[in-house]
Amino acid sequence: MVVDGMGGRIGQEIVQRLRASFGERIEILAVGTNSTATSSMLKAGANRGATGENAVRVTVREADILIGPLSALIPDSMMGEVTPGMAEALSLARARKVMLPLTNPRIDLVGTTKDPLPHLLEEAIAVVASILGQREV
Repeated sequence: MVVDGMGGRIGQEIVQRLRASFGERIEILAVGTNSTATSSMLKAGANRGATGENAVRVTVREADILIGPLSALIPDSMMGEVTPGMAEALSLARARKVMLPLTNPRIDLVGTTKDPLPHLLEEAIAVVASILGQREV
């Protein structure tokens, strides 16, 4: 499951890279905090998409792996798009979480690299491949 908000650019890029790496061997569920983010991920090749808090709560139950920006786990992040209910559902989900260290401006993460987004995405896709026990295409 790919989660994103705002304009969905990060989620779109994640979906494109997952599709390029694994083709149709995996099902990609796209869940956006808003319809623009969901639409962007669907256009990028997600199999199914849904929008909003209830969609997050329901769809995350299906997910084996959750991938997206770390801010999706923080209530009121993404300029308020991530509701406390969304953050709770995502944080408590049984899915393995592969989160990119992108957060609100007032949160500093230590022990992580400040690599550019394309490098972080490469690393995230490699982690997903490892979890799936598969090699990238």
